[in-house]
Amino acid sequence: MTTTPTPIASATGGPAARTYHVRTLGCQMNVHDSEHMAGLLEQAGYRRAEEVPEALARATDAGDGGADVVIINTCSVRENAATRLFGNLGQLAAVKRERPGMQIAVAGCLAQQMGQGIVERAPWVDVVFGTHNLDVLPALLERSRHNAEAAVEIEESLKVFPSTLPTRRESAYAAWVSIAVGCNNTCTFCIVPSLRGKQRDRRPGEVLAEVAAVASEGAIEVTLLGQNVNSYGVGFGERGAFAGLLRAAGAVEGIERVRFTSPHPAAFTDDVIDAMADTPAVMPSLHMPLQSGSDRILRAMRRSYRTKRFLNILERVRERMPEAAITTDLIVGFPGETEEDFQATLDVVEQARFASAFTFEFSPRPGTPAAGMPDQVPPEVVKERYARLDELVRRITQEENERQEGRVVEILVAEGEGRRDRATARISGRADDNRLVHAALPLGLAADDYAAGAPRPGDMLTVRVTHGAPHNLIADSSRCGAAAGEALAGDTGRSAGDRIWMDDGPALFEVRRTRAGDAWERRRREAHARPESDAAPVSIGMPRLRVGA
Repeated sequence: MTTTPTPIASATGGPAARTYHVRTLGCQMNVHDSEHMAGLLEQAGYRRAEEVPEALARATDAGDGGADVVIINTCSVRENAATRLFGNLGQLAAVKRERPGMQIAVAGCLAQQMGQGIVERAPWVDVVFGTHNLDVLPALLERSRHNAEAAVEIEESLKVFPSTLPTRRESAYAAWVSIAVGCNNTCTFCIVPSLRGKQRDRRPGEVLAEVAAVASEGAIEVTLLGQNVNSYGVGFGERGAFAGLLRAAGAVEGIERVRFTSPHPAAFTDDVIDAMADTPAVMPSLHMPLQSGSDRILRAMRRSYRTKRFLNILERVRERMPEAAITTDLIVGFPGETEEDFQATLDVVEQARFASAFTFEFSPRPGTPAAGMPDQVPPEVVKERYARLDELVRRITQEENERQEGRVVEILVAEGEGRRDRATARISGRADDNRLVHAALPLGLAADDYAAGAPRPGDMLTVRVTHGAPHNLIADSSRCGAAAGEALAGDTGRSAGDRIWMDDGPALFEVRRTRAGDAWERRRREAHARPESDAAPVSIGMPRLRVGA
């Protein structure tokens, strides 16, 4: 159902469409769901607040973006998720009192879990909907406005596959493509299967049609999404379907980089490794969640693999792709974890040499088996173990980053990856192995001087890594050689992140302009153009290719 929002007065006195702002908490699936919400709202006539000067001018520190409609897309993985949500809602309540007609919507996993309970605790919330019915957002907003009361709608099972919905993609050069939703695993610490449902796979033809469509729009990188991507094919009974999908996605014209997240070690097979190694467009990066290095704890978690299998997978990946960067997830303090169990985790981390790791203190989620297990580890013990694990991960990450020094990398220049780029005269992006790289601009070249040769977001940049930092790589090779003396002049007293890092090699800063950079530039022009009275066109999850595309 498509609804038309009631116009409000703009700063110039004329009618204007209502504006929206989406705040996303949690995983990549939530990020992609937020893109669908944005697409639905734009199809219904709303405008993104960030593109409306009148809205931006009234934005507050509450994170409302100055919008008429604020949607919080929630996560339910961490214990403090509810606390964070209601803290955010409390701040928005004050804004809503001063902004007539403002609406607040709550979506995502926590909304699926709590439903009406959100409105009971925060009665100023207008709309609550879950993970299974994204398509109802515009209708619920209109219903709430018409009835002057909260509209809550939670479905127990998926009604509309999200990928068929309109999509406002955040990036012009990189796209999320969902291949499955839900999960068939029964990990005792995880609430996701009960909120997202059983795994449902898209047909390969549908996935590849979407990959081709985003490529036709300018994207050169796609990330295949699923709660357990390497179980893809279970729904239609085809073993090896994921490996085949990787090869096919990598062969789509215009796509230069294919990534995926997240696989499960129990279902990870050699045909996937072969597909990664044999397909040039599939990137040598792998996120493989370990969770614990103790076999006893893995059994308690219902993780259907053991550390020997996990390490064997890593060994086979590195045999085929020696430069692959492997990352992981780790949980500290799972119920019953002893010092011996924790030491086993430290041992596996030391042996695995992860490029980086996401480490978490165990959070008991209501409704999961682990929440009611005996032998909950005391918080002070969890925190002490977490600190030791964090120290180990940081040391190994830095050592592995230092091993990259001297390596020539091609990075996909991105927006928002380097928060201090303006201060350090650098631009940022991801190398093929997904490591974050901050690259210095040549002396005298401004980051936004595209006519003079600065790379645009979406362009490719070849540089040499000159320093391995704790969390990223620094590539200041543009300043090497003849410009070294001038570049180093201000280094005295600078912090590590601010100083220039150079080696003995020649200057290197080669820009390859791409279709993706063209797409980014085109989108930027359109965003700054005076909008027409009708809503701008929105790309659909599976659009048809334009003739001649």
